[in-house]
Amino acid sequence: MMSGKSRGYVWAVSAGINAAVAAIAAKFIVSSQIVKYALVVFFNVIMWLCYVESLKALSSLQATVTNFAANFLSSGLAGFYLFGEVLSVK
Repeated sequence: MMSGKSRGYVWAVSAGINAAVAAIAAKFIVSSQIVKYALVVFFNVIMWLCYVESLKALSSLQATVTNFAANFLSSGLAGFYLFGEVLSVK
């Protein structure tokens, strides 16, 4: 059984990943503009719901930093693997 704080980190990471998926949906899916915008809105709503849940268990600093880190890492990995973007050390 996870403690409240651990559950908060899971929610924060989930929020970060959903934010990255929203950005990926905006770039990757090309079928129609309506579907693209609907997916971006959908994943952003899910991201905010997860973020609010993380705030119930963590401080705002912990939730924000964890959310940002998950978003940053998953966006970078998606850019590298899905879009062939070059990632430099800088």
